[in-house]
Amino acid sequence: MVTKMVRRWLAVLIVLVVGLGLAACTQDGRTTNDESIQNADNSPSGGGNDATSGQASDRSNGGSGNHAGSIGTDAQSEASDEQLPELQLARMFPERTWQVPVGLVAAPGDAGALYVIEKQGRIQRISPDGSGSELFLDIEDRVVEGYMEEGLLGLAFHPDYQKNGYIYVNYTTEKHTVIARYQADLKAGVAVDAATEVVLLTYEQPYNNHNGGDLHFGPDGMLYIASGDGGGSGDPRGNGQNLRSWLGKILRIDVDRTEDGRAYAIPEDNPFYDRIDGTKREIYAYGLRNPWRISFDSETGELWAADVGQDAIEEINLIVSGGNYGWNIKEGTKCYKRSNCADDSLIDPVFEYDHSLGQSITGGYVYRGSRIPALVGRYVYADFVSGKVWALKLDAEGKPHNVLLIESGLGITSFGTDDAGELYVTTIDGAIYQLVPADHQ
Repeated sequence: MVTKMVRRWLAVLIVLVVGLGLAACTQDGRTTNDESIQNADNSPSGGGNDATSGQASDRSNGGSGNHAGSIGTDAQSEASDEQLPELQLARMFPERTWQVPVGLVAAPGDAGALYVIEKQGRIQRISPDGSGSELFLDIEDRVVEGYMEEGLLGLAFHPDYQKNGYIYVNYTTEKHTVIARYQADLKAGVAVDAATEVVLLTYEQPYNNHNGGDLHFGPDGMLYIASGDGGGSGDPRGNGQNLRSWLGKILRIDVDRTEDGRAYAIPEDNPFYDRIDGTKREIYAYGLRNPWRISFDSETGELWAADVGQDAIEEINLIVSGGNYGWNIKEGTKCYKRSNCADDSLIDPVFEYDHSLGQSITGGYVYRGSRIPALVGRYVYADFVSGKVWALKLDAEGKPHNVLLIESGLGITSFGTDDAGELYVTTIDGAIYQLVPADHQ
């Protein structure tokens, strides 16, 4: 029998070889093995500042669909409407690495601390002064990460965390996704007892990829959960368009109330709340393939989602209540395996790019920090395979302006923000970087 420890290290090895499984699937459902993680245009700098940097340039071709802009090999450079400074990713905590970090979260009331999500089932707390890292939660005994996209994938702190100590996580077991609550004993210390688990929601995963995994509290106090289509190539079970499935969706639940035997309630303003036909009333939006990182703009409250593509297109969506984002009728703005996909009810991405620029989008955040004023209001995201980091801004007419910030050469697994709104990235090799001006020392 293969022990859990051996299985975990085999899983980590697979992750390092093929890149966390975030890359787009081939036609037979396998994950693309792309060596450009190591062979990107610019390798991470090993110099004195331990950073990788690039000069910003603005590229957009004005769009390939009614609502989306796109970039690719034929994109034409256009004059930047605002000159961005040269930026870099500065290595933080260079003496330490984490085990396949897939998220970085700040906790309400814990000023300066950062919480690192380790895929195998642990959360580490980095002290405010950065001098140490301590174990915050360990649920490795119940998390299955045997495949590249399985594991502990998301963490959200309750807005009243300093009063109730509640945290919420998204993890996979052998066949299911689990959304669970844990409680920290804030008087005894910051560590969370795994025995405090309360399972809110579980749903079956037919395959072991496309698990989504992110979750965030919105400005309305509701918990939003990103779920993938359940895996396989091309959504073979049609989950993205199936309102009787939790898969391929953004879910929205009220964790401050319970009803009908559930450890949560369904908000009455959810778009399908009144359905009695088997529709999952937790659904907020649908038609997604594998939303790898969602985030709320801390100023506007807009919900951004980066959806990993299949064969050709990576996309960015602004999520609205009841919205249908097209998968698997469309991949981005293009018809998917059909000649006609005209349907005005489908919402096109606000931006997309083709696989000449990258093959697996990693969603980020709208920047609201103070260190880089010219970046304020732009959605910063990356591609896991190519290592490129971009910033996207929509003008008053909704036209996208996309700026290439850095060609990092890094396998960027996720973004995070601190309590000041500054941006960080986590990488497949266990490092954490902060986005800073190139003259940062």
